[in-house]
Amino acid sequence: MMHRSRATLATASLLLLCSAAAFTQGLRWTKAAPFPEPDEELYGIAANGKMYVLGGFGTARGKNYEYDAAADKWTKKAPMPRPAHHQAMVEYQGKIYVFGGFVAPMTGPQGGWEPIDNAWSYDPATDQWRNLAPMPIKRGSAAANLVNGKVYVMGGATTAEGSKDVAISGGTTANNLVRNDVYDIASNSWSAGAPMALPRNHMFSGTVNGKIYIIGGRVGHAFVAASQNTDIVEQYDPATNTWGPQLTKMPTARSGGGWATYAGKIYVAGGEVATNSLVGAFRAVEAFDPATNSWSILPSMPMPRHGVAGAMIGNKFHLVSGMITSAAAGAGQDRTVEVHVAQHDVLELPASGTN
Repeated sequence: MMHRSRATLATASLLLLCSAAAFTQGLRWTKAAPFPEPDEELYGIAANGKMYVLGGFGTARGKNYEYDAAADKWTKKAPMPRPAHHQAMVEYQGKIYVFGGFVAPMTGPQGGWEPIDNAWSYDPATDQWRNLAPMPIKRGSAAANLVNGKVYVMGGATTAEGSKDVAISGGTTANNLVRNDVYDIASNSWSAGAPMALPRNHMFSGTVNGKIYIIGGRVGHAFVAASQNTDIVEQYDPATNTWGPQLTKMPTARSGGGWATYAGKIYVAGGEVATNSLVGAFRAVEAFDPATNSWSILPSMPMPRHGVAGAMIGNKFHLVSGMITSAAAGAGQDRTVEVHVAQHDVLELPASGTN
């Protein structure tokens, strides 16, 4: 009986490997129109068949650009109401909902990240922003996902609990969050959901079949040089307000990359790492399939980047701009190290139903 079980398990594993190999076969990267204002800490989202890239860490923060894939053209739109970076975003009925982030602090030590509680909606049809009910807590680098008209804003980082710090910096303690705050779009109100098991920020995420997946990210601090990357994957079911057991870990522990969801899979790309032995940005692209609780390794990005904006337009995974090094590579002390690229790479995936 044991030999048969082992044989069955081996056969199942082989089928999964063959399926993953067939899925990635023939995938290739192409280039699209470069981003007009190269930066890092950009976030991407698809709405009405177009890609929107918001945020930015350098000058002119609070960027808002629209990409029309049919015309291969970028158009500058109305900037964010506050020049934030590390915001969380979802799309709902053609509008973009934006939550929190960090801004340059108005007081205190310069160079820090001041978390905010602002929430806004942006209507691409009118190019106008609208204020929403603020989040229950100031935070940045959280994950936001939409299920049945509600937005689940999870994790992120804020200033240390009980401190008088205005902002997070390398010299302060950051408070990594397990919070799960639920925004009801219809009533413009907030409620509390079951918290995550692991406090983290800068994570990847996605929604598949009504369940939310939180992937990787950063623990210990919001700054990469003062934190550690994690490879843990958690699943949340909004219908029961419960978290399931940990799922298969991501192949490459990382944080601060781009991501998107398509045809039941969550795609993660890029990111950064800073350890005693390694400081850099990733090229790795991987796909998580919740149906099989498995990962596929896809062709790597042509150029390593963190703070890269990701979005899916149809079956094409767009990855825009970013920084080719880790923020821990001395960029804070020497701006010549801070190399932002305009590169816009596109990975065409098998059309839905063919993979």
